[in-house]
Amino acid sequence: MACDSICVLGLGYIGLPTASLLATKGVKVLGVDTSAKAVETINAGEIHIHEPDLDVLVRAAVHSGNLKAYTEPQPADAFIIAVPTPVTEGHQPDLSYVRQAAKAIAPVLKPGDLVVVESTISIGATESVCQWIAEERPDLALPSRDDPSAEPAPSRIHVAHCPERVLPGQILRELVDNDRVVGGVDPASTAEAVELYRRFCKGAILSTDCRTAELCKLCENAFRDVNIAYANELSMICDEFDIDVWTLISLANRHPRVNILKPGPGVGGHCIAVDPWFIVASTPETARLIHRAREVNDSKPGHVVAAVRAKADRLKNPIIACLGLAFKADVDDLRGSPAVTIARQLAEEKAGTILAVEPHIEELPEALARCGVEKVGLGDALHRADVIVLLVDHRQFTAVDRHQYQDKILIDTRGAWR
Repeated sequence: MACDSICVLGLGYIGLPTASLLATKGVKVLGVDTSAKAVETINAGEIHIHEPDLDVLVRAAVHSGNLKAYTEPQPADAFIIAVPTPVTEGHQPDLSYVRQAAKAIAPVLKPGDLVVVESTISIGATESVCQWIAEERPDLALPSRDDPSAEPAPSRIHVAHCPERVLPGQILRELVDNDRVVGGVDPASTAEAVELYRRFCKGAILSTDCRTAELCKLCENAFRDVNIAYANELSMICDEFDIDVWTLISLANRHPRVNILKPGPGVGGHCIAVDPWFIVASTPETARLIHRAREVNDSKPGHVVAAVRAKADRLKNPIIACLGLAFKADVDDLRGSPAVTIARQLAEEKAGTILAVEPHIEELPEALARCGVEKVGLGDALHRADVIVLLVDHRQFTAVDRHQYQDKILIDTRGAWR
């Protein structure tokens, strides 16, 4: 495939790093985002999200002239769809952003173009992308999984799925070094997508079909979720028997074939807390273990709130400091964060004066500000609080000498202050 230009739809935590990497490899990249503010920021060589070293990469990509952002799709040889795929309140996959992206690029597609969906999607959704494009462009020939041996028509385009599998905080390294799974709707689409990712990936490029690629990403995160749920359920069992869960896990992990993960206040982020629901929605009667694990992890914030209330309710007008709001350590990403849920619930239940410390953000999310949570610095929180709740193990927090605050009530949901 002669791929001289690539249009990347969705310039968030995945799309912007991917677009910037491709641009620094000499490819003309046309980034697209519905946020005019994000487009303006990127075209100025700046970033609207936090990721280590991303600012340097974007600046270099924009200044090279190879990266330019737009609010509408532009003609290109390949299209990468990296838009959000949340779940609804009823835990059903919301593919509306992918559908909008597919229909948005349809007018500028030409025969021979490649469309790759990087967004996490439900099983069969890559084939739905073909259908959505066909509805807008009946003149184009779309690949078919049911007829993979069909002779490529002159008007044929290629469609594949290559799910992202990166860790926030290490995205730039993992985009390059991690193995990638590529699944086309047909073998020709797979081959075209493999060639695209070889341009910047040092890891192995593993070929399969689109449905296997779709489920591969989902099962990776469901595996993590199930194992975290086991650790979280153990922590709740330990609370009932007044057993230190961290000691228990440390002892159990001395078994040569046991490796229990660390419990926490719940599971957040845009992957592990979301992707298992895609499997459950597709096979609700079969995915019973995956479904139960989601319920366990979603229940953990309520368990933490109850534990905090049990301590704080003994005090008159308690001040409760929640350390951390991000969904994981040392990032600014609050998406689906259990820490946010806990802080909000404590405030809504009027458990006391709620202080929040999150060094990676400038302003509280509206949901917390609206219910009276106060954003403060770490020193202020440690000085004022009666109850200190460690919700995120940011380096700044784990460096605190907890022995200086032995007169405070300490609740460590991460096992960082043991």
